[in-house]
Amino acid sequence: MFGNLALLLTALIWGTAFTAQSVGMDYIGPCAFTAARSFIGGIALLPVIALMDGMRRRSGESPAPKGGRTLVIGGVLCGVALGVASLLQQAGIAAGTSSGKAGFITALYILFVPLLGLLMHKKPRPIIWLCVAMSIFGLYLLCVTDGLGSVRGSDLMVLACAVVFAVHIQIIDRFAPLVDGVRMSCIQFFVCGAIALVLTFIFEKPDFSALLAAWGPVLYAGVMSSGVGYTLQIIGQKYTNPTVASMILSLESVFAVLGGIVILGQMPAAREIVGCCVMFAAIVIAQLPEKKRAA
Repeated sequence: MFGNLALLLTALIWGTAFTAQSVGMDYIGPCAFTAARSFIGGIALLPVIALMDGMRRRSGESPAPKGGRTLVIGGVLCGVALGVASLLQQAGIAAGTSSGKAGFITALYILFVPLLGLLMHKKPRPIIWLCVAMSIFGLYLLCVTDGLGSVRGSDLMVLACAVVFAVHIQIIDRFAPLVDGVRMSCIQFFVCGAIALVLTFIFEKPDFSALLAAWGPVLYAGVMSSGVGYTLQIIGQKYTNPTVASMILSLESVFAVLGGIVILGQMPAAREIVGCCVMFAAIVIAQLPEKKRAA
């Protein structure tokens, strides 16, 4: 239950951070935005790590990082996956994929996660496949209001982003139980930020004044969406099946709609409300305990 609540809070943070991300892109490019928010997320976790170490010392525990070499490997792999996925998504949107269509395609990671699990000999319960199908249908109703239309190169970039996000979830599932989750999250942000920073100097024209103009959205996305959100994801996945985790995280789209209602006064259409209800139903069904067969 704790893991599911942590992931639900993650989805809430990511959904409400959508406005900040959209506003920030009005000032700087996708690579610069990704680099800035990632470095801020990593820096924001440094005092958290110091505080946790201090608490361990006072309680007589060892403050040494849990995981050692495994921690570094997990953090680097997570950072690479997160960086590639985030940049593919931004590139696809910049190349012409609409935000609603991109939201639906990106959330298809809820389908790719169990498929990747099969490759690693992790067979989900049959009911999970029903829940995945329900979630995809709910996402379609929620995000795609003008039809998917023809597939373009930009759409394929966003689809590739969904695959990499599924890989990111599987990497976390592999390493999170073995290491300190906050430390691994911190490492992943610095790795992601370094990748995005290099690409900023290659493909964009860095403008420090534009970055200062976008300080509000960048700070919110860095501290909340990156620092808090992705750390909660790593901690939550310690206690949750990766397929169920992907469905809970896909509620980001639902919270984005709810945030629009509360913050911006944007009332959703009837099909969007139905989509939200279908997704919530899928999550509830996925949490139902499996009946034990009689011996």
